[in-house]
Amino acid sequence: MRILVVNVNTTRSLTESIGQQAESAASPGTDIVPLTPAFGAESVEGNYESYLAALAVMETVRAYPGPFDAVIQAGYGEHGREGLQELLDVPVVDITEAAASTAQFLGRTYSVVTSLDRTVPLIEERLQAAGLSARCASVRASGLPVLTLEQDEEAAVDAIAEQAARAVEDDRAEVICLGCGGMSGLTERVVDRTGVPVVDGVTAAVKVAESLVGLGLTTSKVRTYAPPRAKAIRNWPPVAR
Repeated sequence: MRILVVNVNTTRSLTESIGQQAESAASPGTDIVPLTPAFGAESVEGNYESYLAALAVMETVRAYPGPFDAVIQAGYGEHGREGLQELLDVPVVDITEAAASTAQFLGRTYSVVTSLDRTVPLIEERLQAAGLSARCASVRASGLPVLTLEQDEEAAVDAIAEQAARAVEDDRAEVICLGCGGMSGLTERVVDRTGVPVVDGVTAAVKVAESLVGLGLTTSKVRTYAPPRAKAIRNWPPVAR
């Protein structure tokens, strides 16, 4: 089984980190292929960058030369999953939805701890669209930009753990979801600080993808995610000015 794990930003060191986390969860015989988009922002922290990332991820997957069995979109709260589902005949798993759905097996309510406050609405909208918001106690921001998570891991753990503890104490959350692909690898340290289950979206997505492939299941093509209709698409890819 081969799973493409696509970073939504162009920072290759984050792609490597996400790939390592995915490999740690993969079963024997599962080949993890981390991919970095050829264009886009170095980190995704708003709507413009998210829509740009959606295009970049779709084009990156379309350009992949070999066969694959599933795709993981490794961006928390980002756009584009629906477009991938139209384009592909294999399962597509978004880490936002994988984390939240997994959390609901572990407790009555869950909270998400993410990076900047400006990304909170994107995550809330993704959870709402996926039908996963009813048991979400809160979405909290650590206040750290995505790239800071990599540059100062101790500060990242402190800020994330603080918000996770507040979610448990103040928002009555029973499970914490790490709301950024760049937070992969921090799970155990946040568990130590909070005492509740902590779900990393990357590892959860790997297990969801493996299960779907193993069950022989993929996206319905009857209506919502039917393949794009054949038509002329002008000036794409865009010509550099």
